[in-house]
Amino acid sequence: MQTLLDVILPVFLVIGFGYVSVWRGVFPVAGIDGIMRFAQSFAVPCLLFQSIANLDLSASFDPRLLFSFYTGAAICFTLGIFGARFFFNRDWEDCVAIGFCCLFSNSVLLGLPITERAYGEDALTGNFAIIAMHSPFCYGLGITVMEFVRNRGQSGFSLARNVTNAMFHNPLVIGILAGFAVNFSGVAIPGVIDDALSLIVRAALPAALFALGCVLFQYKPEGDIKAIAMVCCIGLLVHPAIVWLLGSSFALPQDLFRSGVLTAAMAPGFNAYIFANMYGRARRVAASSVLIATVASVLTAWMWLSILP
Repeated sequence: MQTLLDVILPVFLVIGFGYVSVWRGVFPVAGIDGIMRFAQSFAVPCLLFQSIANLDLSASFDPRLLFSFYTGAAICFTLGIFGARFFFNRDWEDCVAIGFCCLFSNSVLLGLPITERAYGEDALTGNFAIIAMHSPFCYGLGITVMEFVRNRGQSGFSLARNVTNAMFHNPLVIGILAGFAVNFSGVAIPGVIDDALSLIVRAALPAALFALGCVLFQYKPEGDIKAIAMVCCIGLLVHPAIVWLLGSSFALPQDLFRSGVLTAAMAPGFNAYIFANMYGRARRVAASSVLIATVASVLTAWMWLSILP
């Protein structure tokens, strides 16, 4: 119970503040897009850029962690696609959008603050390693499969062009790549720029959590409840269980093991809805899954925290 109070509830209270502020008319609906754009297109990319630019890559990128997490993510993506197809008879494009909901855990808005509050700032090395690959891997996989399904018979060049355009118009991917460029080059970020980035970064997670609450108010639970339940079970239970099994078999260090399991246990990120909206597929299922899984993760995150070493 103390873990729930000290670690999880503060994060969800900020989300709740955003939800209630829109519900009660304190924060205007017209302002939601602005704060979400600030968080996702500016503040969070700055956070990722600064973190990766200063990251000790040799210590952070343990292949066992990345293999455990992304093997689990790919398996869940596959389960979501074929579950939607064979259990709910959705068309293939809907299936890919639903599979993306099972693939894309909320590694930044939920994974970072919950891990930090549970284990401290020094325990975030594994989180940043996962996040550095998260958007490129998930969007790369999701967009590639969707474009293949939508454009069966298209030339390989056209498919590669569509995937590349979608990837490199994503601010999170741009922030990550810029961070890697600075890190690999060894060029130090000038102090005045780093201080300015730090000011923005301090606002990133609170603004993103508040914005997430605002956005969730707009999308009431609706759609196929069985498909939503499947997404929640795969994202909140199956993915972290796979990471737990693989991480244990690879004898992952404790900090990396915690980061991997907790990040996998987070609800689908809002990017799941962005992906569905981008293709106009399974939008109701995606929005409802983000909302319901985010609420359910209060309890499931508590469960995983209570059993983690």
